[in-house]
Amino acid sequence: MRNKHAVLWIWLCFVPLAFDYKAPDSQFGHGAQWLAVFPALAAAAILMMIGPRFTRESRLRSFVTVMLALSLGGSLVAQLLQHNPVGNYLRVILPFLLFALGYFAMCRPWHPVRIAQIQNALYYANVLGLVFTFLFGMFAVGGPLSDIRFRIVSPTMLALQAMLLHQFIVARRFSVWMVLVFLATLVVELLSVTRSLLLATVLLTMFAAWLAAPSIGHLIKSAVRTGAALLCVVAIAVGTAWLFPSITNHWSQRIFAAQNSDSDRDPTTITRIAEIRDQYDQVTASAETLLFGKGYGHVYRYSPIYFPYVRETFSKADYFDTSDWVAGHNFWVYQLYAEGVVFGACMPIAVLAALVAAGFAFRRWHRIAPREPLLMPFSMAILMLAALPGASIGGNPLGPRFSGLMYGVALGLVVALYSQLHYRIDVQRRRAQADPYSHPPQRPRRHERTEPAFRPPAPAPAPLTPYATPEPR
Repeated sequence: MRNKHAVLWIWLCFVPLAFDYKAPDSQFGHGAQWLAVFPALAAAAILMMIGPRFTRESRLRSFVTVMLALSLGGSLVAQLLQHNPVGNYLRVILPFLLFALGYFAMCRPWHPVRIAQIQNALYYANVLGLVFTFLFGMFAVGGPLSDIRFRIVSPTMLALQAMLLHQFIVARRFSVWMVLVFLATLVVELLSVTRSLLLATVLLTMFAAWLAAPSIGHLIKSAVRTGAALLCVVAIAVGTAWLFPSITNHWSQRIFAAQNSDSDRDPTTITRIAEIRDQYDQVTASAETLLFGKGYGHVYRYSPIYFPYVRETFSKADYFDTSDWVAGHNFWVYQLYAEGVVFGACMPIAVLAALVAAGFAFRRWHRIAPREPLLMPFSMAILMLAALPGASIGGNPLGPRFSGLMYGVALGLVVALYSQLHYRIDVQRRRAQADPYSHPPQRPRRHERTEPAFRPPAPAPAPLTPYATPEPR
């Protein structure tokens, strides 16, 4: 709390990337993208330097830090072995670098007031990203909704939904503004006609209900609140279907795409599988690539095995000429493809280990110390981190720059708050139980006071006057 400019660096770290965009073509200006990236990089580095330092060891913090360092080091090893184009490598690794910077900047024992400022800035940055991405896709890119449906979805919309679901289900706080923002996210999901986003929202809601229920009674109450939230989703879906019949038809086509195809296969699913198969074939082609991967920015295509299933949707030239070098749609497979067996599992394991350990720890701490002030920020960070596996259902959450920073910040907050709460609740409780005389005994309550087994006799009452008995001579 001693740095008076920390709030400025916090907002400068989060807000500029909220206005980041995905250029519709190579002719679109890229200067504004760098204007958004450089302040975020500089502010994250400054926060990493001015943040307080931990004085106690934590196994989870050490494990996650080592795994992230190995992942970044593994990308350099693969680049030196494969010699991918430097420009492609730098563009692909930038979100991962922002992820690591966000982690190291937030993995600090921040003061509770500073944590509240950080989460407040996170919330408004995500709201700005939601509004800007929708308006940019609708008006800057333009065209029919079926062509721009992927460009109106903010890359951190699931993280924003996680923060709102935490307020509704875990913290049980409601405001008109939060409800309106949550409804806006649902409308964007329906307009984008993206099944994976709706599935991720439902899974996040169920995870929030599990997180908020340390006992059976709490689970029932949490299920009621979760049911109310899901009813909102259904109501918004029905209202959108009534107001926009074209959106309803598009959803019907997406849901029944497999039945409408002669191959009984969904073309979108087939192209995702074809991309994964080509990445798998490339990385298993030799022992070197299997161990260290093909590197970030390496070109991949669709596997020719799956062309017969999509011959009605793609021409042969379009299918076989399609290639890309950006981060693949499947986060888990792409990490293996880019960094191999040696380093590819480091980052996914770090994220999953932190998420599982923090989730079970929060449920236990919420039961034994429900009034601990750091518990609510801890649970919000857990839900934000849980949005990363949810976002990986339909795409790579570390592909866009803004989402890379947000999920790194969430991981850093989870690990930092876990370390603080573990010491404040578990370690100190064990010390108190092992040495009951280390702390002064507290005064017992009135109903807990007991009479001692032996009461010393009361002294004789003093005489009323000094002349009641003669003085001994």
